[in-house]
Amino acid sequence: MATIYVVGVTGEGQARIPSVPECLFCRIVAGGVPASQVLESPRTLSFRDISPQAPSHVLVIPKDHYPDLAALAAADGSLLAELVNQAAEVARIEGISGTGYRVVFNTGADAGQAVPHVHAHVLGGRGLGWPPG
Repeated sequence: MATIYVVGVTGEGQARIPSVPECLFCRIVAGGVPASQVLESPRTLSFRDISPQAPSHVLVIPKDHYPDLAALAAADGSLLAELVNQAAEVARIEGISGTGYRVVFNTGADAGQAVPHVHAHVLGGRGLGWPPG
């Protein structure tokens, strides 16, 4: 049986998918999967990573479904900017903006993207070595 998605159009004229039923992050947005929420806006949601890689590890996602950073950047640059601004606000809320933090977008399997819904990782609370991984 084929899966059918309802597709809308962003303000920049590109297709978007509001929700994908089998997507973990879409289910979190819909309230079907619990998450430890940090911050929410009309178009974004931030919540704690269930497998933190630093003392502070928060994910920032768009509420609409975009599979990766490239898809979001092509479709809605203003939403991408909103994600980055929310990442900075999360760092402030988490108390790591003064000492330093990292914002990472993993794009694709080789980069470690485990959930195919674009998300930024906000990490901090300890020294973060370079290069990562």
